[in-house]
Amino acid sequence: MEKIIRAERQHVFDIVANYENFQQTMPQYFTSVRVRSVRDNTAVVEEHLKLGGRELVMMTKHVTKYPEIHEVFVIGGDAKGSHFVEKYDKLDGKTKLTVDANIKLGGLMGVAGVFAKQRIASEFGKVIDEFARIAES
Repeated sequence: MEKIIRAERQHVFDIVANYENFQQTMPQYFTSVRVRSVRDNTAVVEEHLKLGGRELVMMTKHVTKYPEIHEVFVIGGDAKGSHFVEKYDKLDGKTKLTVDANIKLGGLMGVAGVFAKQRIASEFGKVIDEFARIAES
């Protein structure tokens, strides 16, 4: 997924990759966020994310290379094994955000199969659109 955001790269990164504020920024999607540990550019975070009518409970590892890359590895929970890479490229006062998402679902959600995965991927796109809207305002 690619999105052009009408805002400077550092500003976009500060909003989209700021996992510590996800619950305050978008409570309709992030019902709970607790940072468990931080070391240098890596953090382990417990997240409750509401997508596609389901609440995903996950333990994630966020790795940042400011302001170019934000990677999220899901190391436990409902989407264990999922991996997200956000790349932020500068474009004349704008930012090109490229998101590569490899979503894996476990438990009952895994049984629901491709349909559940597509619905969650679609909802994830809405989350990115909302982040973009916030960055542009």
